[in-house]
Amino acid sequence: MEVTRRGFLKLVGGISVVTFATGLGIDAAAAETKGYALKLEGCIKIPSICHFCSGGCSLLLYIKNGKLVHLEGDPDSPINEGTLCSKASSLEQVAYAEHRPKTPLYRAPGSDQWESITWEDAYERIARKTKEVRDKTWVSTEEVTGADGIKKTVTVNRAEGIGVIGSAEIDNEESYLLSKFSRLIGTPYHEHQARI
Repeated sequence: MEVTRRGFLKLVGGISVVTFATGLGIDAAAAETKGYALKLEGCIKIPSICHFCSGGCSLLLYIKNGKLVHLEGDPDSPINEGTLCSKASSLEQVAYAEHRPKTPLYRAPGSDQWESITWEDAYERIARKTKEVRDKTWVSTEEVTGADGIKKTVTVNRAEGIGVIGSAEIDNEESYLLSKFSRLIGTPYHEHQARI
């Protein structure tokens, strides 16, 4: 049987008319579009900045009843133009992760269990250990050879057993305070995550 172009179009047109006329058993009432409330309905949109690295990508946070319900990149940002990396996309999970520690944890030497301690205990322990390491590794003088080849003793006053590293999660003011703290305790080893 030879099918012409005109015959094919007549056949397709006829099948289309019959299909639309009968509906092929589709219940039009069930197929109606239903309106659903979006999860962002009633949210307050707050512009923010991602704190995971020093890139400064802009975020839009959607808050409902005091809780973050959604976040996305800010399309008006010249830095990220609305895109987010995998770390920034996970900020909502970081904020409300059930397994995230909410108190300081301590593991005794030789133990395989972590125990929860208070913030006061953590501060006390950190201060005591910092002082102990500082006293044990303190170098007050050092012998150096000058340009003229003569050795002389100079005052250095440094704690060589302590290193301080900053984080991209802290701002300029906090970095300044961390740098001042490093100098106060006498460590020459202070660095920042963004430079490593």
